[in-house]
Amino acid sequence: MTTKGLLIVFEGLDQSGKQTQAERLRAAIQARGGTAVLLDFPSYETRLGKEIAAGLQGLRDYAPDAMQLLYVANRYEKRPQIEQLLAEGVVVICDRYLASSIAYGEAQGLDGAWLRDVQKYLPAPDLTILLDIAPETAAGRKTANRDKYERDLALLSRVRESYHRQARDGQREGWLKLDGERPKDDVAADVLAAVAPRL
Repeated sequence: MTTKGLLIVFEGLDQSGKQTQAERLRAAIQARGGTAVLLDFPSYETRLGKEIAAGLQGLRDYAPDAMQLLYVANRYEKRPQIEQLLAEGVVVICDRYLASSIAYGEAQGLDGAWLRDVQKYLPAPDLTILLDIAPETAAGRKTANRDKYERDLALLSRVRESYHRQARDGQREGWLKLDGERPKDDVAADVLAAVAPRL
């Protein structure tokens, strides 16, 4: 196993399988004798996370830029923990991270370069895995209790376009796009094949 930490990120629309695949990867790393920690973003247990939840539920009326700054600040809250884990040689697996703000922000008309810049002091991912599904698939997998983003298929289409562009632009920087419409076992096998050589 690796003596330096790795930061592995899962990105994609809601219901694309990010949590499932993150949990499977953590279990696979632990089965090989490694140490892996799973972090979810937004991290709803913090004060900022609670504000994000209120915004998603329609209890706050934040403009898109303010909402994305909350997401970014929520990640900065976790920066010391991520840096410490990486320094200890732990594999940190994130369900959403930097690219989410760029994708959802761009979909709402914000400047992607600005959203990248405000996150430049966060630890950079070693590998970002995009689990690609259609917005209609996302809606079909979750039919109740959808937040304001999950209900907006036009927005989700723009989010998906941003993810596709980021994946194309970032291939040399460690992006992998996988078809998230496939069976979970097939996706998990591809994820492990991509991560294992880095361990």
